Amino acid sequence: MPALPDPDSPDARITTLIILGGLVVSGGLIWLALGDWVPLALFAGGLVALASLILLVRHQFPPRSDVQRTMPDWSVTFAATDHPTIAIAITDEAGRMICANQRFIDQFGAEMVPPKLSLAGQGGDLLAEAGRAAWRDGEGRASGLVAAGVPIDAEVRRVGRGQDYLLWKFEPVARHDLAVEADAMLVGRPGRALGEGGFMAAAISPEGRIRAANSAFAARAAGAEAGNIVGRDLASFLRADERNRIYFEREGRKGVPLRLFHLPLVDPLHVTDPAEREKAPALVVLIDEDPAGMDKGTALGYVQTLLGLLPVGLAMTDRDGRFLFANDAFLRAAGITEAELPPYPGDLVVREDKGAIADAVRRHASGQAMAGDVALRLRNQPDEPVTLSLASLRGMGDAAVLLSVKDNSEESRLKRQVAQASKMQAIGQLAGGVAHDFNNVLTAIIGHCDLMLMRHSPGDSDYDDIQQIRSNSNRAASLTRHLLAFSRQQTLRPQVLQLPDIVSDTSELLKRLIGEKIVLEVQHDRNLGPVRADPGQLEQVIVNLAVNGRDAMLAKRPPGGTLTIRTRKVTAADVRAMNSDILPVDDYSAILVEDGGTGMPPDVQARIFEPFFTTKEVGKGTGLGLSTVYGIVKQSGGYIFVDSEPGQGTTFSIYFPVYRGGAVEQRSRKQTAKVNPGQWGHARLLLVEDEDMVRAVAERALTRQGFTVVTASDGEDGLERLGDSGPFDLVVSDVVMPNLDGPGMAVEMRKRMPGLPILFMSGYAEETLRQSISIDQVHFLPKPFSVAQIVDAVHGALAASAPPPNQAPANEGKLPT
Repeated sequence: MPALPDPDSPDARITTLIILGGLVVSGGLIWLALGDWVPLALFAGGLVALASLILLVRHQFPPRSDVQRTMPDWSVTFAATDHPTIAIAITDEAGRMICANQRFIDQFGAEMVPPKLSLAGQGGDLLAEAGRAAWRDGEGRASGLVAAGVPIDAEVRRVGRGQDYLLWKFEPVARHDLAVEADAMLVGRPGRALGEGGFMAAAISPEGRIRAANSAFAARAAGAEAGNIVGRDLASFLRADERNRIYFEREGRKGVPLRLFHLPLVDPLHVTDPAEREKAPALVVLIDEDPAGMDKGTALGYVQTLLGLLPVGLAMTDRDGRFLFANDAFLRAAGITEAELPPYPGDLVVREDKGAIADAVRRHASGQAMAGDVALRLRNQPDEPVTLSLASLRGMGDAAVLLSVKDNSEESRLKRQVAQASKMQAIGQLAGGVAHDFNNVLTAIIGHCDLMLMRHSPGDSDYDDIQQIRSNSNRAASLTRHLLAFSRQQTLRPQVLQLPDIVSDTSELLKRLIGEKIVLEVQHDRNLGPVRADPGQLEQVIVNLAVNGRDAMLAKRPPGGTLTIRTRKVTAADVRAMNSDILPVDDYSAILVEDGGTGMPPDVQARIFEPFFTTKEVGKGTGLGLSTVYGIVKQSGGYIFVDSEPGQGTTFSIYFPVYRGGAVEQRSRKQTAKVNPGQWGHARLLLVEDEDMVRAVAERALTRQGFTVVTASDGEDGLERLGDSGPFDLVVSDVVMPNLDGPGMAVEMRKRMPGLPILFMSGYAEETLRQSISIDQVHFLPKPFSVAQIVDAVHGALAASAPPPNQAPANEGKLPT
């Protein structure tokens, strides 16, 4: 049927107007010719009937759009449907080929219409039915088709804007070749896994020839895992006895009977004929029938596999004492690798123990079953005796003796760490005690120097000598501070801070210290958490490590190198990955100081944090730098590690736990009260000190300031003075004293005078003392101190305990709390 014009087009509208004009003119002519309304009415009715018929026809056969009437560009469709394996074609309502991809042309030809394809069996009818279903329902399918020997599935869909085209898709059906897949598995990792489990497997052709085999089968059948057995007849490797039991031919009469499993490599859903399955390739699996057989890969192999999984060091020898097997734990305990395993156990021990272990193996290999232990020394670890346990084996073929040695490497490492920690703790206690006693001596020296300087003016003959003594005493006091830092007993003033800020503040000083031959590099990580530490002490840590790195790089030839300081964010996941036995799992902010110096051997690394240990020449180092670093880091709650290799440089890693508290109230020494010295000129002081020389200096210094001083030699004496000579405005006391120490004395005094202020003097850390002394309103003066410092401390303690203005004391003879 010819297509009607579109009523909305300009040509259609002009044609309509012409037709209407012609009809009007025709009606007028009829009226003029006949002069009667009846013919004119009949003419009009006929026109209405004709218009109704035209509208009905247009409704049944709608006009095609311009897009449908215009020939489409099928090259775009051809490019979009191109596929290497799927054939695609498009037909119109009349079954004419409109477009097809290259795969369809190659497989079916360019002139063939899909419903008329030459398909095996009933494929043509199935495909035609799929096309009719697509016209009717929009989609149709056909399965089980075969074209040129290739199984295919067809899918037909109704497409297009007017739904007047069919899209045909022909996809080949993929089928797996089980035989090929079995060959690949046997020569790959699955085949090795089967062999480790004791399964010997081979894939054979329908003629019985070997297509592929795993290494376990090759080892038993041909005597070598890499034996060339592909293409050979499977039956040539097997034999049967009079009882129809199967054996490997090469193993002879001593072989182990086998159990054989035959698995056809066909798809049971597609191949159901038993005769066809017999002709298909097959997988043959062999296992040992009798577990008492004792050749490689049999029950002995199972035992070896089990022993290899155990964490205990185990090995087996034959009756002649030769090694048959050793697991990884045994090799680690002996300090060797699998390639270094000698033929005999005697080759693992020192010469003196060779005879003992040979005799022990010989006794356990022959005669009745027995077990015993032998103490010996391994050749690679002659300084650490180990115990070797032996047990006789029966019913295990060539295996006659089971050897067991405990891997003590981890235990020895932990023992060394504990011993090192104990040694460092003991050295720290000793250093703290020495520093405390030395502080008393320095306090007396510095105090007497101050008293003598009060009687000499600059220019006197003795003034410079006294100043020199005082200066040297202050230098000695700095050494005691190093010792206290190592023993973690120095006074710290912790603050919440960021490590990059401390490193940046120290960088300019470091550039001057390390010199021009050393290059300083500073690298900062992002999002570091805050830490709580003493910024001044932390700067000392960085300076000490940088100076040590500088000296190590200047000792090289040629001298020089790069000193790198890094700050790092270390998360709890990073700590878990380190697998450290010392560093707890937590979030840390770390400082890493790396140098390219000469490095350190392990024996030096074990002692670098000990006080007075140094590798420098005499007169060029005190050995207190790294011990001070160690003490500051530990007292701040951090951890320090060293990693060094001779000739490869050294890296010090310091980890501080991330501080998660709120705003921290900084503990700092109170400023000296600005008071008139005469205000406390008549104050009564009780001075308690067990060291005569310190007590004498302090008494003279305070008496010169107008205080009334009563002295006591220990805590019990102080309590007696409080009862006999009290009351007192302030008690100045040492902390560590015989009989009754300072805190114990203070508790008893507070029972009698609750508001009595106390000033403690000590060479130990203020933080440590405050944690151990549960007494409020106490003040602290570190030793050694000068005359001016003790006077200022007394003034400050009295001012801090004074009552507010216009307030009288609460009780006569007692100071307010």
